[in-house]
Parts: sequence; C-alpha cells; structure tokens
Amino acid sequence: MIDDLVKDYLHGQLRSTRRALVWKLDGLSEYDLRRPLTVTGTNLLGLVKHVATVEAWYFGEVFGRPFPAPLGRWQDADGSDLWVSPTESRDQIIDFYQRAWVHAGATINDLPLDAPGHVPWWSRPDVKLFNIMVHVLQETGRHAGHADILREHIDGRTGVMAEYEEQVDTEAREAHWATIERAAREAAGGAHPAELSDAHRAVGPAL
Repeated sequence: MIDDLVKDYLHGQLRSTRRALVWKLDGLSEYDLRRPLTVTGTNLLGLVKHVATVEAWYFGEVFGRPFPAPLGRWQDADGSDLWVSPTESRDQIIDFYQRAWVHAGATINDLPLDAPGHVPWWSRPDVKLFNIMVHVLQETGRHAGHADILREHIDGRTGVMAEYEEQVDTEAREAHWATIERAAREAAGGAHPAELSDAHRAVGPAL
C-alpha cells in the first residue's frame, strides 16, 4: 500500500513537471525556441530534447526495457541531445518526449518500486525503480527551472502552468528590480555598475 502511494505520488509530480516544461515553449518562434541563451548554449527546445532522452534511457535500458525507437548509446553521448538541428522540428521533439512519457509510464506501472535496474554510467550502478523515479523527477525539475529563467529572459512570461499565469505588470517589475539592484549595490559598498567586473554589471529587466 505504501509503495503504491509513493509510486503514484512521484509519478504525479513527474507528470506535472513535464507539462510545465513543455508549456515554456508555448507561443515562441522557431528561433527563440532554439537559440543559445547562456554562455554554454542552453536553449529551450534542447532542454526538452535532453529530458526526453533521459527518460528514454532511464526507464528503458536501465530495466531491460529498451525504448522502441533508435537512441544514441550512452557511451557515445556528445551533448547533441542538448540542442536541436535545423532538420528537427518542434513537433518531432515534443512527440519524442510524449512517447518517452508513455514508455516510462509502462515501466513504472509494470514494475514494483524495488525492481532492480542497472545504470552502467553510474559509479554505483545497481539501483531500484524508486531510485530512478526520484532521479528523473529531480532532473526534470532542475531543467524545468532552467526553462523558467530562459523564458523569462526572452519575453518576461513566468509561471508554473498556463492556468496560473498572471499578466505582466512591467511597471511593478521594474520597481521590484530596482529595489533589488539598490540592495545589491549597498551590500557592495555603494559601487556603481561601471566599477564592477564585466561578470557583475547590472543588466536590468528585459521585457
């Protein structure tokens, strides 16, 4: 009974976090979906592609239940799952992710929480389904948080789900930003942004 409750809870959290991540793509141009938004090239559609690959591996190969479509071998991982080529469409990436959900759901439903698995790329490779559910939920939540910041950087839209999204109040946001900026300068001894290093200069709200 407890195992069923734990499994249902973790699976439910994973479902809601997936939906939040995909929602961050809503209404964006092909360029904004794909363009690098950090110095390491992090981009929104690439995050979805990456998390889809993660689910396909962890709920597939780890439990001897291979994902029913070609996947790159983990031994050959080269970072290509973190960005999207011009020949890959938005719909293809979302479809891949949704197929990974179905495959993961079958593994979760068919196996008990203590079902053994093997993660050859971990230093301690012998795991249980419980470990993998927690790991994938953590990974998805981490990247959903990245997507939150990236989307805010593009057009200022924030929120966890579409139904909870609030209208952007530009004036209130700018005032809030200015309050935090003043506090940061005061903590830094009143330094003006021009006196700070390039990595720490104020950027201001981009709405």
